[in-house]
Amino acid sequence: MSYLILVRHGESRWNLANKFTGWVDVPLSKKGIEEAILVAKSFEGLNIDVAFTSRLERAQETLMLILAYQNKTGIFLHKGKKRNQWSMHPKRFDKNEIPIYSDTAINERYYGKLQGLNKDWARKKYGKEKVFTWRRSYDVCPPGGECLKDVVERSVPYFEKEIMPQLKKKKNVLVSAHGNSLRGIIKYIENVSDEEIPHLELPTGKPVIYKYKKGKLEKMHMDFSFDRPLEWKK
Repeated sequence: MSYLILVRHGESRWNLANKFTGWVDVPLSKKGIEEAILVAKSFEGLNIDVAFTSRLERAQETLMLILAYQNKTGIFLHKGKKRNQWSMHPKRFDKNEIPIYSDTAINERYYGKLQGLNKDWARKKYGKEKVFTWRRSYDVCPPGGECLKDVVERSVPYFEKEIMPQLKKKKNVLVSAHGNSLRGIIKYIENVSDEEIPHLELPTGKPVIYKYKKGKLEKMHMDFSFDRPLEWKK
């Protein structure tokens, strides 16, 4: 048996400012740092074997805070011809080191011309209904950006090819990513319909956890409390 832990990054500075962030590299806010640390405390007693994250700072920062609390050192691995040239430890890891894989496939949704705009200001400029459609529809893109369907089509194949094999090896996997890329993965795991998935909300800094056993992923309805660690079954 192994665990899959999906964590949306903690609050970013642009979450706090109510801006469309997308692929803009924005760090965590003070609250976001605190959220990541609290999530890390809930993982006490679980050994994380491998981690995946996006190419964006807020997701990587969340991951590093979680690993630091676990007294783990994450080693970023690089694929392709230059793997040995760019990876510090391409094959072997010490006891407190774990591999980290980073890919744009699990980046946040690219919001195009909306990136950097305050959401209230965007509603005034484009109209509430149009902005609502861009944000909540499954297959309507904002100007120059991605729709949720686009994110699903890049995040799910990556999940199947890169993340699932680790679970099959009985590795506990942590994925630190974003609201939309994680919704794409959850859509795949739970077979959520196209009509329902836009309404799925993922709060910052709160994990979604699955147990992988006998070839199946089962969602864990665990008592998540910042007052005590989660109770993990061996």
